[in-house]
Amino acid sequence: MNRRESLKALGLGTLTTGLLLEACKPKGNKLADDTNDKGTEENAGRLPEEIERNKKLNATRFFNTHEMSTITVLVDIIIPKDEKSGSASDAKVPEFIEFIVKDMPEYQTPLRGGLRWLDLKCLNLYNKTFIEASAEQQIEIVTEIAYPAKAKPEMKQGVNFFNQMRNLTATGFFTSKIGIEDLGYVGNAPNVWNGVPADVLKHYGMEGV
Repeated sequence: MNRRESLKALGLGTLTTGLLLEACKPKGNKLADDTNDKGTEENAGRLPEEIERNKKLNATRFFNTHEMSTITVLVDIIIPKDEKSGSASDAKVPEFIEFIVKDMPEYQTPLRGGLRWLDLKCLNLYNKTFIEASAEQQIEIVTEIAYPAKAKPEMKQGVNFFNQMRNLTATGFFTSKIGIEDLGYVGNAPNVWNGVPADVLKHYGMEGV
């Protein structure tokens, strides 16, 4: 499976059966050999050219330190840590978003513009950037852009930005180990067979058989 394409199909676009099946089709290329140095758990099942492309993307950086700090605070507001699982940042969602904007450059301008909009709005309201604002002030501004049906017209850019951030955060979180465990998904697992139930054996007169 081409994990990048299936991830785009699942989380970053309109999900259709045909699209997902297309993402899962082999591309006629040999998968990375699990016996060589590329056969790590991180790279298992990926094509050699995909591994090489990931290396190049990971060697560059798009968001600056301030932007990454803002993203970290924002994703943890969207999915905070609770008694069941860790937060979005615990699941490395900021790193996921950093990778996605390099892999899918069409997200770069909207997200960077949205981060600047968020800081400017907070500077106008609180004379502080988003990460400098108090937790209460951060929630206050997020509340203004988290509910599109209730948002004021002048908040449209913020609403669009937050919608993208929420989608990316959910996608990054629920495709991580922490997120999968949070869902309770265990995949295929062997059942324990203890034989035919006693009441069934009794019904058929097969006790002791």
